[in-house]
Amino acid sequence: MPEPAELIAAVEMLSQRLREASTTITTVESCTGGLVGASITAMPGSSDIYPGGFITYSNALKHTMVGVSDDTLGTHGAVSPQTAIEMARGGQHAAQADYALAITGIAGPGGETETKPIGTVWICASGPNSWLDCRRFRFPGDRGQVRHQSCLTAMLMADQAIDQATQTLPHEQERFDA
Repeated sequence: MPEPAELIAAVEMLSQRLREASTTITTVESCTGGLVGASITAMPGSSDIYPGGFITYSNALKHTMVGVSDDTLGTHGAVSPQTAIEMARGGQHAAQADYALAITGIAGPGGETETKPIGTVWICASGPNSWLDCRRFRFPGDRGQVRHQSCLTAMLMADQAIDQATQTLPHEQERFDA
């Protein structure tokens, strides 16, 4: 699990960079249940960079809150790059934010399948001009560890998104090109 200091440093760096660029970010979270948004709003003055976020734990809320299509959910499932992309783009549009982070995965202890074991998480960052970065991670550990590693990794991906960069991150398994 990431050290609290590591997460705080990532949030501080992201907040500073977003302020310097006069940009905003929103979050659309499933398996993290609001941890990313909570980490951002723990910083004083976060309202300058964070208009709010969406906790879309159920498929119904993924559809109604951020516009993930029923077809995508039915065909690919909630834990898929297609769903993560629609979550990010839908959240970015709904919040009128410059950037969005979407996280969907299987934190455990149940819910795994043969092709989607516990720790499988798709994180998608979207940015200006339809820029997109969608990656699958396989985080080790229990439910709390998977959720916290997802949160830290999302912060790191958001930081990279500002530069439209895609450096490899720990536990990265796959990239999806939309």
